[in-house]
Amino acid sequence: MENKVKKPILISIVTANSKKIFQTLDTFIATVDQPAVDILIFDNNSTPEYKEKLKTYLKYPYIKINFHHENRGFGYGHNQNLLHSQYQYAVIFNPDILVSEQTVIDLVALLQEHPECAMLAPKILNEDGSVQHLIRERLDVFDYMLRFVPFQGVKKRFDKRLAKFECRYLPEDRATYVRMISGSFMVTDVAKFKEVGGFDERFFMYFEDNDLCMKIEKAGYKLLYTPLFSVVHLYGKGAHRNFKLFRVFLASMAKFFHKWGWHFF
Repeated sequence: MENKVKKPILISIVTANSKKIFQTLDTFIATVDQPAVDILIFDNNSTPEYKEKLKTYLKYPYIKINFHHENRGFGYGHNQNLLHSQYQYAVIFNPDILVSEQTVIDLVALLQEHPECAMLAPKILNEDGSVQHLIRERLDVFDYMLRFVPFQGVKKRFDKRLAKFECRYLPEDRATYVRMISGSFMVTDVAKFKEVGGFDERFFMYFEDNDLCMKIEKAGYKLLYTPLFSVVHLYGKGAHRNFKLFRVFLASMAKFFHKWGWHFF
């Protein structure tokens, strides 16, 4: 698709010592011809050594970095990048995403074709090409916790339920309106993002993307999922492997359901 955006597209990345950001940046930079993007990195108080390595990317004129003195979380960083910006469109972009500049341009062009939408998401893949099923229509405690169960026999018993929870039934040949997309890669209309106040910064990490989608729906806008474009997510499943992150996950889950209503099953 032709890039019809008059201003550059903002790519907003928030990092806190994420080693994968260097692969992310190198992969993206290799696809840039005449830059149609500005990359704004918000660093959440990483180590001095990490910051020095990150500074080497400042040689690219379309990359800027905001080094923050404390870690206020994922949503806070993206709000700092977007809420006071003058960009028309932005991509909220994890530091572990592999994507080309042309895919970003094409996704923004698709969003322009849907003025009723505030955000959209492409298909998100693992490195081996398998799909990460990150679209949601409804959240409840049972299904979320079921995903953490290590016993495949238990998961197999509830496979149909998990398939519905993970929206595996979505068509593969066309875009579909959905209720919730993943914060790992969101293309957004910045004016609409500002209208709903951006991310709720009470969520340090996890569920801030679901909360944002709910706010957008409440404001009367739609969200779009397209399987016709894809990005690769170098997914670490941190909350599955790190007890500290799992506690953060549980705290954010409680905040989400307290805000939007508890659904246990």
